[in-house]
Amino acid sequence: MMPLRTFALPLLLAGTLALGACAAGPDYRPPEVPGDAKAPFREAAATGVDPAAPASPTWWRLYPDPTLSRLIEDAFRYNTDIRVAAANLRLARAQLAEAGAGRLPATGLSASYARQRMPMSGASGTLVGAGRSDATSAPGQRDSGFYQAGFDASYELDVFGRVSRTIEAARGDAGAAQAALDGIRISIAAQVAQSYADACGAAMQADVARETVAIEGQTRDLTRRLLEAGRGTQRDLDQASVLVEQANAQIPGFEAERRAQLYALATLTGRLPADIDAAAAACRSVPRVKTPIPVGDGAALLARRPDVRAAERRLAADTARIGVATSSLFPSVTLLGSVSLGAPKIGQVGTSSSLGYAFGPLISWTFPDIAAVRARIRQARAGSDASLARFQGTILTALRETEQALARYAAALDRNAALARASQSAQNAAEQTRQRFDSGRDDFLDLLVAEQDRAAARQALAQSDTDVARLQIALFKALGGGWENAPAALDTPPPERTAAVD
Repeated sequence: MMPLRTFALPLLLAGTLALGACAAGPDYRPPEVPGDAKAPFREAAATGVDPAAPASPTWWRLYPDPTLSRLIEDAFRYNTDIRVAAANLRLARAQLAEAGAGRLPATGLSASYARQRMPMSGASGTLVGAGRSDATSAPGQRDSGFYQAGFDASYELDVFGRVSRTIEAARGDAGAAQAALDGIRISIAAQVAQSYADACGAAMQADVARETVAIEGQTRDLTRRLLEAGRGTQRDLDQASVLVEQANAQIPGFEAERRAQLYALATLTGRLPADIDAAAAACRSVPRVKTPIPVGDGAALLARRPDVRAAERRLAADTARIGVATSSLFPSVTLLGSVSLGAPKIGQVGTSSSLGYAFGPLISWTFPDIAAVRARIRQARAGSDASLARFQGTILTALRETEQALARYAAALDRNAALARASQSAQNAAEQTRQRFDSGRDDFLDLLVAEQDRAAARQALAQSDTDVARLQIALFKALGGGWENAPAALDTPPPERTAAVD
């Protein structure tokens, strides 16, 4: 009968493998999204958008403005925030590769030489504790050398899923990093479009103010001539001058805002602020989408928005970390093996007598630290619960932002249409009042009021055009498109497009 210890280690190893039939911790399942969240948007019907068509992956091309498209393409390639996010993605992928290496055996090579001196006993020349005598380098001593080379290998059997759960967590982190990069691309594209629209709108408002100055200047010149002819008063001239200077006072603010937005465009596209884009500096009207904006439904939105995808991937990673923590409750099983060559003389290394080897399993268990392990499991579960709440909150935020953007865009369109009608009416009224004033049927006060109404209506319409573009861009950002076909970020400097800014 074979001794019991002959079966002890195989039995222990077999029992450990049986315990580890499945990975520790919960298996991840994507959380369910409420069916109502996938329905068409409530505000879509009243906005004039197209709820049947999916959102455009290159929404900026809906504007008939090649300069805007080029600026966004430049930002995708050279924006520093996008480059940071791209580097973070490379980091996460490298960490995933490191985690995946846990499935491979760890190996090592070694080579050494040791020179040692051993004491010897008495005159017999016997090595202390050695039981034999040898030549000595000095009375009572013996020097010797030993050459050794070895190869070691170890492989962790993923019995309780520590390695696989670690890979799952790293894969989730890499997915979240990819989604974060896509989210940064959307944000930067929206910022570029917003700055471009604001720069164009400020230029348009400055031009409207200059036109108002010219029109009011004509009224002031007419008033001066009437005063010189004895038909007017100094008060009439002063009132006409007030309108001119009020319009003049608006121009510096609009021009300063235009330059500020051009500087923002430069940095968003990876350039120095002074490197102003020439085509952007020449823009004098706000870009407008001429067709109904395609928006799709809630299901498409949640599948497209990178922040929803990032939250789901973080939840997957945190769920896997529960398994990583739980695996510490169980033993780890490692197969160890080594081959060595050792001899006192270099010429003897490689002979059959110099060969040595070892092979066997190593079972280790941090059982005394079970309280700390369970505390780490509770931490991991709390982190997973928080990630689930964040995921659900991200869904609510995505739907809220889209409904809000649709509602505000609808209001902006209605307001813009009303202001366009008001501006046209104010223009007609001012022209008729001037004709009546020239014929003597209206007094100067009537003309002054009509001119004020026209100037106010024109400025309100110009501001409304900018607001419509701003809310269009906010809607595009809420819809979450724009990352799908983005070019890769580059580390090379962007091309120069410098223009002088007046």
